[in-house]
Amino acid sequence: MVEISEDTLYDCIIVGGGPAGLTAGLYAARAKMNTLLFEKGTIGGQIAITDLVENYPGFPEGISGKELSLRFKEQAERFGLKVVKGEVVKVEKSGREVILHLRNGQILRTKTLIVASGSNPRKLGVPGESEFLNRGVSYCATCDGALFEGSPIAVIGGGDSATQEALFLTRFGSVVYLIHRRDQLRAQKHLQEKVFSNPKIKFIPNNVVEEIKGSDFVERLILKNTKTGDLSELPVEGVFIFIGLEPNTGFLRDILKLDERGYILTDEKMRTNLEGVFAAGDCRSGSTGQVAVAVGEGCIAAMEAEKYIEYNF
Repeated sequence: MVEISEDTLYDCIIVGGGPAGLTAGLYAARAKMNTLLFEKGTIGGQIAITDLVENYPGFPEGISGKELSLRFKEQAERFGLKVVKGEVVKVEKSGREVILHLRNGQILRTKTLIVASGSNPRKLGVPGESEFLNRGVSYCATCDGALFEGSPIAVIGGGDSATQEALFLTRFGSVVYLIHRRDQLRAQKHLQEKVFSNPKIKFIPNNVVEEIKGSDFVERLILKNTKTGDLSELPVEGVFIFIGLEPNTGFLRDILKLDERGYILTDEKMRTNLEGVFAAGDCRSGSTGQVAVAVGEGCIAAMEAEKYIEYNF
C-alpha cells in the first residue's frame, strides 16, 4: 500500500490513471520527480473496458484495452510512480503550491498538478435509463456482454465505440440492433464494413430511444423515427449506450478555464490558465479520444511540469 503524507511537498500529482495520466506518471517518475497518481475508478479509464485496441502502434494484431492499461501501469511503476486509489474533489492555489483536497479528507501539497481525469459515458436521459441500470442497461460491453447470452441486444450510437462494441456483443446476443439517430454511421469505414457484413447486426437508422421499459429487467425499447415521428417497440433484454463522453472536470469548475462543454482549455504545451497546472487526455479541450494522442499529451505535460519546477522552485 502506498503511503501518502500531508507533510510532503510533492513534485507532481496526477489525477487520472488512463493512458495520458500513466504516461505522465512514467515520464515524471523517470525524471526522479516525487510523483503520486490518483485514480478513483479502474486503471486505464475508458480504454480498460475496450475489448480490442487495433490502432495503437506496436501491436499489429491488436491488444485488449485491459492488458494495454496494465502494461502502462507496470512500466510507470518500474520507474517509481506511486499509484493511489482515491479521488480529488477540490483544487486550490497557495502561492506557488497547488493544494489538493481528497474525498477522504486528506489535504496534499504539490509543486505541479497534471489533470488527466478523462471522461464518462454520456447518458441518454430518457425514462427507464437510470431505473434499469445494471438490470439491462449498461455502458460497458466487455463488462456485461456475457450476461445476455442468447438474448436480443440493442446498441445505441453510431460512432467508433458503438460499432466496436456492437461487433463484440455479437459473441453473446442472438441479434444485435444498432440504433442510430441518423441514416448513416459516423464510425471509421473499416468498422462500418465489419458491421454491415455481420449477419447478427441489424442496423436501425433514423431512430432514437424515447423510453426503456420492463418489469424487473429491461424488456423493450420505445423508439421514435426521427423523420416521421412514428413510435415503435423493439423487444430487447440488453441496452448498451455509446453516444459519446462527458469530461470529469466538475471539481475544477471554480479554478480552471473550461470550454462550453466542460473540457479544460490548454495551450499546445498542455498548460492551463493556472501556473503549475497542466491537463492531458480526454478531459482536455480539443481531445481526439485516441490513445496515441493521449499518450503524447501526457508526455508533454510531464516534461513541461519538470521545466516548471526547474524555473520556479
